[in-house]
Amino acid sequence: MTDTQAVVAAIKAEVEKNRDVIIQFMRELCAIPSMESQIKDVGERCATEMRKLGFERIWFDKMGNIVGQIGDGPKKLLYDSHIDTVSVGDPAEWKWDPFEGKVENGILYARGACDEKGSTPGMIYGLAIAHKLGLLKGFTAYYFGNMEEWNDGSAPNAFVETEGIKPDFVVVGEPTKMMVYRGHKGRVEMKVTAKGKSAHAASNFLGDNAIYKMLPVIAAIRDMEPQLGDHEFLGHGRITVTDMEVTTPSINAVPNEAIIYIDRRITWGETPEAVIEQVRQVVGDRPDIKVDLLLYEEPSYTGFVFPLEKIYPAWLLEESNPFVQAGVKTAKALWGGEPKTGKWDFSTNGTYWCGKAGIPSIGFGPGDEIHAHTVLDQVSLDDVVRATEFYALLPGMM
Repeated sequence: MTDTQAVVAAIKAEVEKNRDVIIQFMRELCAIPSMESQIKDVGERCATEMRKLGFERIWFDKMGNIVGQIGDGPKKLLYDSHIDTVSVGDPAEWKWDPFEGKVENGILYARGACDEKGSTPGMIYGLAIAHKLGLLKGFTAYYFGNMEEWNDGSAPNAFVETEGIKPDFVVVGEPTKMMVYRGHKGRVEMKVTAKGKSAHAASNFLGDNAIYKMLPVIAAIRDMEPQLGDHEFLGHGRITVTDMEVTTPSINAVPNEAIIYIDRRITWGETPEAVIEQVRQVVGDRPDIKVDLLLYEEPSYTGFVFPLEKIYPAWLLEESNPFVQAGVKTAKALWGGEPKTGKWDFSTNGTYWCGKAGIPSIGFGPGDEIHAHTVLDQVSLDDVVRATEFYALLPGMM
């Protein structure tokens, strides 16, 4: 038996010993509502578990994210999972209580099961097991349970800036179907504002209809997509008008202002500056229509405000990257085969960790993103437990 085989056997034994506790922890996390970034209660539940498992330091940062520290080595490894969720929407669409959930054929159905409470038990127990087995030698490791749904990337950005802790490596726990992910597209959020002139609808010729001004802009944006960037791994750039607001004195008046909101998905090789300029070129140089980058400045539940422009860079690590390979070797040592790497279609905190801060980052978590934000939010409980093995072994493979 090789040393790796012995370590794998020891990890599997520890995980199996804690299987029922891990599953119960998972169910309790989902039972605590944490919508609209209200994560204090679920963060406290994470803190209780980390105290039980011997984490050396546990605290809430200024924004209100829960942090646990274990180990004392010079290299910093951080496991990132967001513990907030989207709302349940219309409760009538759920066939079971979204927080109590249900288990059927080994699948837990509950709000947040997939996106993204599913990685939290494995990350916390995995780090504790790694520490117990000596796999964190040389590392200070952090569990970072954060708020992400309102503005991905802002929680880690604020954590680094306010806590002064910048990890050397990050694992993002968003659902990856138990594969190692190594990137995703970014995005830029913009608005276009057209100014017109109000008049009574009966005398519409006296006004200047802001909606009509916006129509050719909308049509041009609709037709832009074939000319956007493309990448063999991350795919094609996308652009979508996602919302519209109109200001008018009444429904019997010519509107004096129209605003559209744009979600521009950035593929590898496209820059935020360039994609903003593309939209400005569509609008042209005119005083009555302008393009603005959106700003995020909502206070967290603690009242903390961390203003950020809504720019979320694409990020990508090559398959040959040493950290990606550490993840691949971890999966192979645990479960055999030839593990494949993948990418997310949606956006994660990787936009900050790797996209802005340049920190080597990979994704690994149970669940499939197709179930995120749906009334079929779900995760395999076997995979929740198996993910613990990955999080425990990874530091020993780096």
